[in-house]
Amino acid sequence: MCPGMRSRSVTEGTWWWHRVLHCHHRTHLFFPLQMLQLWIQPQLQPHLPLRHPPPSRPPLHLHRHPHCQGLIPAPRCPLHPPCPQAPAPPRPLRSQVPKCHPRPHHSRGLWRALSPPPPPLLPLGRGGLPAGLDAPSAGGGSVKVKKPIQTKFRMPVFNWVALKSSQIDGTVFNELNDEKVLQELDMSDFEEQFKTKAQGPALDISALKAKATQKAPNKVTLMESNRAKNLAITLRKGGCSIQDICTAIETYDQQALSLDFLELLLRFLPTEYERTLIGKFEREQQPLEELSDEDQFMIRFSKIPRLAERMNVMIFLGNFSDTAQLLMPQLNAIIAASMSLKSSSKLRNILEIVLAFGNYMNSSKRGAAYGFRLQSLDALLEMKSTDRKQTLLHYLVRVIMEKYPGLTGFHTELHFLDKAGTVSLDSVLQDVRGLQQGMELTRKEFMRQDDSPVLKDFLKVNSEVMEKLQADSKTAKEAYESAVEYFGESPKTSPPTTFFPMFMRFIKAYKKAEQDIEMWKKQEAAAKEAESGSPGSESQPELPIQKAKRQQMDMIAELKKKQMVKEPLIYEGKDGAIEDIISDLRNNPYRRADKGRGGSKKRAAGQSLQAMPDIPL
Repeated sequence: MCPGMRSRSVTEGTWWWHRVLHCHHRTHLFFPLQMLQLWIQPQLQPHLPLRHPPPSRPPLHLHRHPHCQGLIPAPRCPLHPPCPQAPAPPRPLRSQVPKCHPRPHHSRGLWRALSPPPPPLLPLGRGGLPAGLDAPSAGGGSVKVKKPIQTKFRMPVFNWVALKSSQIDGTVFNELNDEKVLQELDMSDFEEQFKTKAQGPALDISALKAKATQKAPNKVTLMESNRAKNLAITLRKGGCSIQDICTAIETYDQQALSLDFLELLLRFLPTEYERTLIGKFEREQQPLEELSDEDQFMIRFSKIPRLAERMNVMIFLGNFSDTAQLLMPQLNAIIAASMSLKSSSKLRNILEIVLAFGNYMNSSKRGAAYGFRLQSLDALLEMKSTDRKQTLLHYLVRVIMEKYPGLTGFHTELHFLDKAGTVSLDSVLQDVRGLQQGMELTRKEFMRQDDSPVLKDFLKVNSEVMEKLQADSKTAKEAYESAVEYFGESPKTSPPTTFFPMFMRFIKAYKKAEQDIEMWKKQEAAAKEAESGSPGSESQPELPIQKAKRQQMDMIAELKKKQMVKEPLIYEGKDGAIEDIISDLRNNPYRRADKGRGGSKKRAAGQSLQAMPDIPL
């Protein structure tokens, strides 16, 4: 045994250290010291509790070994075989084995011998609590726990930094008693002046206590709380009493109840559970006054015979007229557009020309085509000529105008393409089927209740409308499918919102190409006239472009003329002043300004100026 470990064991003063070091000295080849240190570590820090408490260690039965004559534990000796005279110790339970330490497989008895003892308890402090956990005290006593104060009014929050009971030990706050101050003062005036605004008038505490002592009557409810609240909101929107609502449903009175209210009320049909509660309530013969308004309505509402059928019939009666007026124009647009496309001979010839040009361009590379998809019409705008000035559609339109002038107005044979392109045929057919089901339900209700004048009048007026809707829906479906298949498309993959817009885009592009060609022709004619400059061109009507250019040239010339014009020069006056000035300049030479000028004196009338011989004119 090393001296350091021996001195450490002596210092600890426990028998456990002797056994650990003895086992290590005997079994260091099989049981390394590092693993023993893992078990020793919790004992080095007795103030920290173990994560898992160690199992209770059974008492050791010591006896003398027949060979070594030494006291050893009965389970097993590390160096000698087990003694047959030693009694077998009880095996520990599985739950007593700690999970945090790996259990060695060398010796089960060695594990029991080396199991660390439980850690010592912490020293007790003041008040019977462990050291470090006792409550702070002042003058040998603990701090009294303060209870929250219940105020009469809601008070604002005072933003201070509060200290806990563990932070006032040795401070001045440990000597203060605020509860005594509150007992001496009347805080009612303070509450009146500092209460928050977000509260009602002052409450009577005695009245509140008396009210709290009274037991609230047990309300019987037949509906779930959220469902009852939603029903209450719906009934307020209706604005009618319970009896009026139920009577209007029984007589199919559409004037008393709006369509929106009926659709909301349809969601509150009594469920089977609610009908069970209603039946139980009626068998017990409890008074209706104990129920809320929503529960009373539900009881009266559930008494209507064939309630769901009546509600659906009333909603159908209110929606039939508007729905029929909405569906008929859509069906007519589908029928007219489909039949006009299929019967147009001019459109057929134009598609023939497109097929001819496409085969002329592609047959040598991809082989001849026998037809094309309608979406290929959009590619006519993408194919451009070599000079990038025109598209293939422009060239086709030019050819049609020159060679086939009878095909130019082919779009006049097509009708209602724009309206049919916005129709969802599947939705329209589904709505027609819904109307048919509603009509059948109405007929059944009339057979059960033939004394209803509302149902009788409705069936008499709208039966023919329903028959026409059914016939038109069948015709529209057949006409559309026939037209789609006629142009090589599939009705399943080409709905009306895709099929008809392809023709609309082609017609729009064709008209734009016609306008471009007409404009190019006018520009070419104007250019030829400008180059020729023939006199006969004046008699021809002037084009808008030429007229605008001529007006621009005239305006520029006028502006230049105005810029060159200056103030008119005075060449002569009314009294011959110009001649006098010229004569004076001839007779009098230029002189300095500091000398007088003879010509400045006044002369008598009729006195003539004499020219000096040395002044050349």
